[in-house]
Amino acid sequence: MHLKKPLWSTALKETREPSSEAEPQPQQPSSATATAVDELVNSLNKQRLYREVTLALRTSLRDARAEFSFLRLRGLRSLLNFLRSVAQSDSTINLFCQTQSLPDLQVVPVLFQNSLKEGEEEQNVESLSHVFGVEPMRITSPSTDAEIALALRVLEGCCLLHRESTVFAHQYKAIQVLMRVLSTRGVLEKSACLDALISIMLDSSPNQMV
Repeated sequence: MHLKKPLWSTALKETREPSSEAEPQPQQPSSATATAVDELVNSLNKQRLYREVTLALRTSLRDARAEFSFLRLRGLRSLLNFLRSVAQSDSTINLFCQTQSLPDLQVVPVLFQNSLKEGEEEQNVESLSHVFGVEPMRITSPSTDAEIALALRVLEGCCLLHRESTVFAHQYKAIQVLMRVLSTRGVLEKSACLDALISIMLDSSPNQMV
């Protein structure tokens, strides 16, 4: 998510700055009017940022919930880039923390429900009801090494930016999941897992106790 300054904000700034070649104006706007304009600009900027943050989250989380690993991988890359952009200013960090109070925009539960969940046993078609039934059987592709490593990086970023994300991680038994990753996965996942392990234990007594 790369935020751009709105055109109306730049134009408004130019109109308020006096030009050296322009003729002197007979009357200057009062301080109350200038304050009201500044408040309006700030309000519009906050609304624009909130729309961009929520749109970026919804788009990335939609892919992160997908059944296919390559789509989840794309969603995780978008989430990681999104968190890096959010971390550049306090205002966007606050907006991200606000969005995490909405269940549809929470990142950590999506990570544990999809990329970081334990591999399920192979689903076999036991009867023709799965084929001719009204609802088809859902088959989800297993998580790849790159997907798990990216999910752990996203988990680390969420916990560092949003303290309540450590609570969400505890609800999904994050310590046990990370211990399983450390004992069964390769070097790529283990490196990301150690960083994520530190982040979920920061200022989190329940995770520390586990």
